[in-house]
Amino acid sequence: MSVLRFVTFCLVAVMSNLSAVSADEQKPAKPNPLFSDDSLLEITITAPITTLMRKRSNEEDLSGQLSYEDEDSAAVVLDVGIRARGRFRRDRDVCLFTPLRLNFKKGKTRETLFERTDKIKLVTHCRDKSQRYSQGVLREYLAYRILNTMTDKSFRVRLLQVTYVDSESKGGDRVNFGFLIEPDELLARRLGMKVLDIGGTGIDTLDARHANLTSVFQYLIGNTDFSPIRGAEGESCCHNHVLMGGETGDLLSVPYDFDMSGFVNAAYAVPNARFKIRSVRSRLYRGRCVNNNYLDNTLQAYRDRKQDIYQLLNDLEHLTNKTRKQLVRYVDAFYATLDDPKQFDSRLRKRCI
Repeated sequence: MSVLRFVTFCLVAVMSNLSAVSADEQKPAKPNPLFSDDSLLEITITAPITTLMRKRSNEEDLSGQLSYEDEDSAAVVLDVGIRARGRFRRDRDVCLFTPLRLNFKKGKTRETLFERTDKIKLVTHCRDKSQRYSQGVLREYLAYRILNTMTDKSFRVRLLQVTYVDSESKGGDRVNFGFLIEPDELLARRLGMKVLDIGGTGIDTLDARHANLTSVFQYLIGNTDFSPIRGAEGESCCHNHVLMGGETGDLLSVPYDFDMSGFVNAAYAVPNARFKIRSVRSRLYRGRCVNNNYLDNTLQAYRDRKQDIYQLLNDLEHLTNKTRKQLVRYVDAFYATLDDPKQFDSRLRKRCI
């Protein structure tokens, strides 16, 4: 299929999807209580962890419970279905502790932090008793928070301290950091849009300002593991992006999953062989040339938010001094490029695709 025919096909699919959006779906939703607070939330998950980590099924829920204390220190206990999720990190050769998806029972979360939450992604620590993996959770959490600082059209996150109680074992409980990611449908509802399930789209269908802003964000964190318009082989659009649309206006492609970035610098991360990068910490701009006319405004936006970004790095008390210094140096290098016209021109403007 030619590129023109492919894009035309995708646009027809998009319009078909958008025609099904009801008026209610287009109304922005009320703020979700879970993501209205940036403080650390302590929760306990009680479940058959041994079976969960052995089977790693992403198709079958195991029964468990999630509990936390409310503002009055009263215990809140919710029944949840728990399953493994993801592809790369679900592989036991990569992570000994798989990422999870929590499935709350409908109608049982009213007047709790998880009100209006159905299914939600939990980013976990990958391996126990390892500071690098524990800090890696915080690094990826901060990547989401940086994007939140730049645009509200991004996935919100909530940092957790999770106690995992294995109902099948009398061994000690696991305690580690994790974070929850705003569900696709909640983000779409918050923005007055709808999640689209199509094979792909063209770059010219996307909100150009947002696409350019997120492309520079991916450069900031040193990420190349994404595509805002195509899915990975065998997957719908888009690779580590969620595509959204409304009844009018351009589409929105919202990025997620930043563990392969230089900012996170995960122990299992490897450079993308396709781009001949020597290290995951090496930056390569993957923004689109058609959006280069937005680069100057995007540059100014990152300058305007510079102090806020550094404040995020300095305020997260759970970072070790070593991690904090590494992240600050990594962001320093980004701003050094932005503040040098020659470097900015050669590494971004002229490296577009």
